[in-house]
Amino acid sequence: MSLSVRAIGAFLLGLGLFAAAPTHAERIRDLATIQGVRGNQLVGYGLVVGLDGSGDQTTQTPFTVQTIVNMLQQMGVTIPFGSSSLQLKNVAAVMVTTTLPPFAQPGQMVDVVVSSIGNAKSLKGGTLLMTPLKGADGNIYGMAQGNLVIGGAGASAGGSSTKVNHLAAGRISNGATIERAVPGSVGAADGITLELMDTNFSTVTRMVEAINKHFGANTASAVNGRVVKVRAPQNTDERVAFIGALESLDVIPANQAAKVILNSRTGSVVMNQTVTLAECAISHGNLSVIVNTDNQASQPAPFSQGQTTMVQNAEIEIKKDKGEVILLNKAATLADVVKALNAVGATPQDLLAILQAMKASGSLRAELEVI
Repeated sequence: MSLSVRAIGAFLLGLGLFAAAPTHAERIRDLATIQGVRGNQLVGYGLVVGLDGSGDQTTQTPFTVQTIVNMLQQMGVTIPFGSSSLQLKNVAAVMVTTTLPPFAQPGQMVDVVVSSIGNAKSLKGGTLLMTPLKGADGNIYGMAQGNLVIGGAGASAGGSSTKVNHLAAGRISNGATIERAVPGSVGAADGITLELMDTNFSTVTRMVEAINKHFGANTASAVNGRVVKVRAPQNTDERVAFIGALESLDVIPANQAAKVILNSRTGSVVMNQTVTLAECAISHGNLSVIVNTDNQASQPAPFSQGQTTMVQNAEIEIKKDKGEVILLNKAATLADVVKALNAVGATPQDLLAILQAMKASGSLRAELEVI
């Protein structure tokens, strides 16, 4: 447990060092998506055959038998009465899923994921039979078939068994053929709409400024903290070239809201670089945490063009009943508090409780989310 806590502390200290690094520009395509340009999920129900005795136990999965009977009847094979007693150890019922890429055309190939829905022990070595893939509207947009690739292995002998990774799901590369395209166009007649992945009014403002600076005034306008309207050429060829240049523009994103993520099961703590602390004192069990902040003004050199800035000098003191004291000077980030707590042997549960108490008291200036 102590090794895990130290690893968390080292990771968080790295985050504190990363916070001091300058912010780099990112492309618009990495910050936003174009409205209407998206994938569509497809799903289908099918059968995997050719398993080496590791398929569904059909007495417990009647839908597998029913599917086999229906398929054979469509092929002209008559199944005798009482077919529910069939024992088909080499067959498994599966669900097939994939995503239809934007602007995909009939004849293109996409990967599919095949997952068992019965009690098959393994799908290794199986072959997926032709499976229609339907969208949310019930229409068929693709057909899947092929040999599965399983990223695991298993063996059994003498009543003992072992396996590595998961054997009840696999993947077929280029396993589905697109049969129908989804109608769509790149934006409306008068322009396109950019949608940021994360709502941030400052980032939207910077994005509008960058677009207008490159393409001319009044090219882009902000709708809200997530949506940007952009005027684009009406000619399709020109619009495609315009979007290519638009997505390549660099924008320096604004800092996100301060947030701390706590995993109550593993004790993991993840935070972003905007998390700060106010003065506080906490007593938790045999631990005492004291954070003192002293704001001082940093004056520029005489006759220089610099500006007066506020420097936050903080002292973090953690005491244990054994008399052990750790003092950190000039530190005002949560990473230093976590590092100091780990140094005196605080468990992940202690860390979670202390951070929650700091948030409740208002000394932790960040949104706290427990997962």
